[in-house]
Amino acid sequence: MNGLSVEKVAKSFGGLRAVAGVSLSIAPGELVGLVGPNGSGKTTLLSLVSGHESPGEGRVLLDGEPLAGLSPDRIARRGLLRMFQLTRVFRRMSALDNLLTAGRALGLPPRGALARAHILLEELSLTRVRDLDGGQLSGGQQKLLEFGCCFMRPPRVALLDEPFAAVHPTLKEIMAGSIRARHREGQAFLIVSHDMPVIAELCPRTVCMNAGAVIADGPTRAVLSDPVVIEAYLGGEGA
Repeated sequence: MNGLSVEKVAKSFGGLRAVAGVSLSIAPGELVGLVGPNGSGKTTLLSLVSGHESPGEGRVLLDGEPLAGLSPDRIARRGLLRMFQLTRVFRRMSALDNLLTAGRALGLPPRGALARAHILLEELSLTRVRDLDGGQLSGGQQKLLEFGCCFMRPPRVALLDEPFAAVHPTLKEIMAGSIRARHREGQAFLIVSHDMPVIAELCPRTVCMNAGAVIADGPTRAVLSDPVVIEAYLGGEGA
């Protein structure tokens, strides 16, 4: 019952304290939103958790095992998968091959990767574009494709950074429906989003950051109505 633990993690860039001693935990199967104004440290925190940045202080543990010193690919193989704010797909590789590449990188055998890819293409309504290059897909379809890559091998925790940004409502609902279904099956998520209606609908619990620190953590509707959180959004610093 360990899940993901972030313990007093901090990171500075020059004189900027981007993350200031953040502690939080995600239990197995928990679905948590991470919100806050621009520049509050949310994406930097995901980078520290996923190994794309190294904490200056504190530590990150997955099921009780520290992740310090591990590269992002080794962390991914341990079950911590990340979807980026700026979509990352292979633009000159077909949608199908994008999924197959992710599956093979995560250790799936060729036949297993192919079978899994077809399931995800169907689930995410991408079957009809399976043979198109990633760069030929719409922005929303690219986000769905990157989302699918995170689930070629179901992770222990999925870190999703602004998965709904600039996505057509139809495609947004496809992704939200997949998140709901996976959560019912016991998948853990940490979702960064400025889409408050979606966070309120999807996430039983939400954490709010401001100026690199956690300022609220609790049931989503209570957090979103907290005067401290409202003030952070109305009077917080810009990105």
